[in-house]
Amino acid sequence: MSDYAVVNPATGESVKEYPTISDAELETAISAAEGAFRNWSQDTSVADRAAMVGRVGEFHVERREELADIIIREMGKPREQALGEIDFCGDIYGFYADNAEKFLADEPIELLAGDGNAIIRKSAMGPLIGIMPWNFPYYQVARFAGPNLIVGNPVLLKPAPQCPESAAAIQQMMADAGLPAEAYQTILATNDQIADAIADPRVRGVSLTGSERAGAAVAEIAGRNLKKVVLELGGSDPFILLGSDDLDEAIEAAVGARLDNTGQSCNAAKRFIVTEELYDDFLSGFSEKMKAAQPGDPTSDETEIGPLSSSTATERLQDQLDRAIAQGATVAVGGERDGNFFPATVLTDVAPENDAYREEFFGPVATVYKVASEDEAVELANDTPFGLGSYVFSNDPDQAQRVAARLDTGMVYVNGVGLDGAELPFGGVKRSGFGRELGTYGIQEFINKKLIRTLK
Repeated sequence: MSDYAVVNPATGESVKEYPTISDAELETAISAAEGAFRNWSQDTSVADRAAMVGRVGEFHVERREELADIIIREMGKPREQALGEIDFCGDIYGFYADNAEKFLADEPIELLAGDGNAIIRKSAMGPLIGIMPWNFPYYQVARFAGPNLIVGNPVLLKPAPQCPESAAAIQQMMADAGLPAEAYQTILATNDQIADAIADPRVRGVSLTGSERAGAAVAEIAGRNLKKVVLELGGSDPFILLGSDDLDEAIEAAVGARLDNTGQSCNAAKRFIVTEELYDDFLSGFSEKMKAAQPGDPTSDETEIGPLSSSTATERLQDQLDRAIAQGATVAVGGERDGNFFPATVLTDVAPENDAYREEFFGPVATVYKVASEDEAVELANDTPFGLGSYVFSNDPDQAQRVAARLDTGMVYVNGVGLDGAELPFGGVKRSGFGRELGTYGIQEFINKKLIRTLK
């Protein structure tokens, strides 16, 4: 089988294989991207590029049904969530198109001494490589490619091996919006080819969303070649419940935070840390609703969770679960998987010596912990190698803000889930990576902040 192929995870059907790029074709692509940086990037204005990127966003909304069909085939995303992802992409491209001139305007600096003036001019760095995951095939591209194309950085986009069809659809939308072929190129490359491309002096930076292993490998190559890198890696986000005036509402939020994208989201809530006075009622209600969320046909508008993305992902999650149970975890809710359809599962009694205490479950498996105090909740929440997102639920506003300030994460959401927005920066700390995407910070990662000091 080719490295790039669409295999429907719901049915096991091999839909289509795509050829890997040749070394000569990769060289041509890098050369073309370098040409785009020297020409297209210099010959177009921010407004010109913003207009094209804005049109890409409009195409996402106009073509949402056919785009959704593609990722349902590729990675099994339930239809309603697939459509939501595509609509969010429209928001992201539109946000950057509408605000780019403000974000990229010259920034004056007040001089402490001397005559004249000084400004920071924000301009393109050069060709970038984007290495994308399979769990959000459109959204991950939007938040990387959208702002960087407006800046004027040509993009070489490597999709996940199971998502070549959605990558081709994005390539078509870029072309239809008027972007020249050399400004945005999809490269179906091997890992070795990508390593060589990162080392190429014409490539100025790389952004990866993926696993710790992949992030470490890319960062090593980038560092060795003095390249700027942004990494968005895994997460084991805590959902901390310290108090609630409506426990049923908090439980609904907890289930939604765990099962979005069939639990295959870096910033999904995965560890549920509950104060002891609420623990029993929370565990009972949470378990009941998790059990009711049965995997179903991802093409149906009614399906809440679909199959896992691939047989490899399913086997990996099953192995994690089996080890967790063997090492002492208790299954409060579970069941037998059916092919790639994995049952929603709730674990308790996950001790620090259990592998599951440190690992990220990338699927519909939740772990629930009881704590006696706010301090214990914070200590447990921070006792992880990851630091992406977190959720704090409390009916005491001062407590919520106090806990939010103490969490060692890149993002905190208070008394709500699903609160992401195009204007809100996304990223983490520790082994969840570094750098930010989205918002004003996302467009600043790969720009040349050039000082221009003028005396007369």
